[in-house]
Amino acid sequence: METKPQRLLSLDFFRGLTVAAMILVNNPGSWAHIYPPLGHAEWNGCTPTDLVFPFFLFIVGVSIAYAMGSKREDKATHGNTILKALKRAITLFLLGFILAFFPRNFSDFDFMESLKTVRIPGVLQRISVVFFVSSILFLKLSDKRLFQTIVVLLFGYWALMNFVPVPDFGPANLEKETNLGAWLDRTLLTEAHLWKSAKTWDPEGILSTLPAIGTCLIGVLVGTYLKKKTIEPATKIAWLFSAGTLLFIGGLLWDLQFPINKSLWTSSYVLYTGGLATIILSLSYWLIDVNQYNRFTKPFVVYGVNAITVFFLSGLMPRLVNMFKVDFEGEKIGALNYVNKAWFANSFSNPLNASLAYAIAFVLFWYIILWVMYKRNIIIKV
Repeated sequence: METKPQRLLSLDFFRGLTVAAMILVNNPGSWAHIYPPLGHAEWNGCTPTDLVFPFFLFIVGVSIAYAMGSKREDKATHGNTILKALKRAITLFLLGFILAFFPRNFSDFDFMESLKTVRIPGVLQRISVVFFVSSILFLKLSDKRLFQTIVVLLFGYWALMNFVPVPDFGPANLEKETNLGAWLDRTLLTEAHLWKSAKTWDPEGILSTLPAIGTCLIGVLVGTYLKKKTIEPATKIAWLFSAGTLLFIGGLLWDLQFPINKSLWTSSYVLYTGGLATIILSLSYWLIDVNQYNRFTKPFVVYGVNAITVFFLSGLMPRLVNMFKVDFEGEKIGALNYVNKAWFANSFSNPLNASLAYAIAFVLFWYIILWVMYKRNIIIKV
C-alpha cells in the first residue's frame, strides 16, 4: 500500500506567501506607478520582486522530494512516475501558452495571425520544463549526483555566458540584446515569439532555463534533507540555516564577477536566491512545524494549496472582465480598468498608493475565492 507523502505546513505557508506576492506584483493599478521594491531590477541587481519566481521554483523542488520520495528507490515505478510528471508538465506549459495567446480584445482578434506572434516562453512554461527535468533527475540520480549536477549547471552556464563568442556580434557579453542567451532565443524562436516588451530577448529564455533547473534542484536537496526521519529537527534547522547562509554569501561573492541578474538567471542569482529561500524555509519549519506557532499561517496556506490555479485564473480574469466596456469620462474602458480608475485612482492623491491599494484589493479578492474553495476542500491539482 502506497504511503501518503508527508506534508509540511511550513512549505504550504511559504508557497502561499510566494504566490500571493507574485499576484501582488503582477497586478498593480498602474504599471507607471509602482514602488521600487514592487518592480523588477532594471537589469543587474535584485529587488524583493525578483525573489518571487526563484522562490517558487525552489518550492517546486522541495515538493518533488516530498511527493516522489517514496518512489525514488522503487525503480519499477519510475516509468509511471515520469509519465505523470510529463502530463503535468504539458498541462502547465499549455496553461502558460493559453495566457500568452488569450486576446485582450476579441474585436480585432485573428487566430492565425496571433499564432504567428504568440510568446512561447513564459513563467508557467519555465515551471513546466524545470519541474519535468528536475523530477527525472531526482528519480535517477543520488543526492551526491544531484549536487554535482547543480555545480555543472551553474559553472557551465557561467562559462557559456562569459567565454563563448556571440554569433553575428562578437565577444561574449552580458548585455540585454547581445548576450548568448538572447541570440539563441532569436535564432530558435524568432523575435515574433519572444517577450513583447523587448522582442529581441526573453527573461524566460531557453538558455537561462539551465540555471533555473539548478534553483529547483537546490529545493530538491533541501526537501530530501528535511524528510530524513533519523535527524533531529534542531539539527536539520542548524544545517539548513548554515547551508542557506553559505549559498547567500556565495551568491554575493560571485556577483562581483557574474552579476546577480534575474532576466539572465545568472549563477550568482541562483545561489543568492536559493540561499535566501533555504533560510526562510528553515526558519518557517522551526516556527510552524516544530514549535507549532501556526495561527498566522491560514491565509497563506489557503493560497498555497491552490497556487497554480490562482496564478492562472488571476492572469486570465482581468482580460475577460476588461472585455466588457464601461463609459468613463467620455471614453470606453474595460470594466476592471473602470474599477481601478473610479474606485482607487480617484480615492488617493498619491498615484503610487492608489496603484498599491488596487493590487492589495486584487489579492484580497482572490483570497476570498480561495478561502471558500479551502473550506469546501476544493483543491485543483495541476
